[in-house]
Amino acid sequence: MSNDSNFGYNRTTPFQNITENLVIPTHLKVFLPRKWELIGDVLLMKIPVELEPLREDIACAYAKELGAKTVLQDMGITGNLREPKVELLWGSETETIHKENGVSFKLDCARLMFSSGNIDERIRMATIAEKDEIVVDMFAGIGFFSIPIAVHSKPRKIYACELNPAAYDYLCESVQINDVGDIVNPVLGDNRNFQREGIADRIVMGYLEDTHLFLPKALSILKKEGGVIHYHEKCPNELLNSRPLENVKKEVVKIGRKMELLEMRTVKSYAPGVSHVVLDIKIESRITK
Repeated sequence: MSNDSNFGYNRTTPFQNITENLVIPTHLKVFLPRKWELIGDVLLMKIPVELEPLREDIACAYAKELGAKTVLQDMGITGNLREPKVELLWGSETETIHKENGVSFKLDCARLMFSSGNIDERIRMATIAEKDEIVVDMFAGIGFFSIPIAVHSKPRKIYACELNPAAYDYLCESVQINDVGDIVNPVLGDNRNFQREGIADRIVMGYLEDTHLFLPKALSILKKEGGVIHYHEKCPNELLNSRPLENVKKEVVKIGRKMELLEMRTVKSYAPGVSHVVLDIKIESRITK
């Protein structure tokens, strides 16, 4: 994660250095990007159309100032697997290792998404599990939550389910890089086909596209005596206090269980008027009649 924030009272910012040193017409400097995302040593940015003829020189200047080996034009996310749409601006190698909070994530930035905006949630989740817990991460990706939990909480076992073969491969590599192979068990495929049920003390549902459709499976994986679900959803701001919780409650009631909202947090703004939220929900044991 990176931007134009100041690093000290008497120090210039990277953006100021780029603006001062880049040789382009002065009237165009107002269009220079003030925000970017540095993932490992791969830089993602959006160069506006006004700077299109100069984009290679601009990409080079940002790369040198920020220590990047490659610069990609960020063109958004596409498909159900939320794969990045990018264009190479400068450099060549798009595979990198991103380090944060004592954890290393390996990925190819041209093939897989990495959201720096979720860093606070990754840090929070890193220490949330107990040592004797079994955790199921239903949407593991490259291990965004599974690996920090394994590194810092060291639960008994984490089953990390991932549908995208490319993400699964990097998940497996990151498990080895972080030396947590005794804890994290990567599982390739649709989590709805996950064979083990009634085993989890904690379930992570870090997905934003119709997450509620996967709640029946999550509840079947949870232990009969109960546990905690970390339920993510993107939601219009005017519905934040109702829709996410109601989506969970609807499925919990269906199977005759009780629930308690432990905490609701806004992870980040997803789009204008839409937020990415996470609910920590304690599911009680099945109600006996």
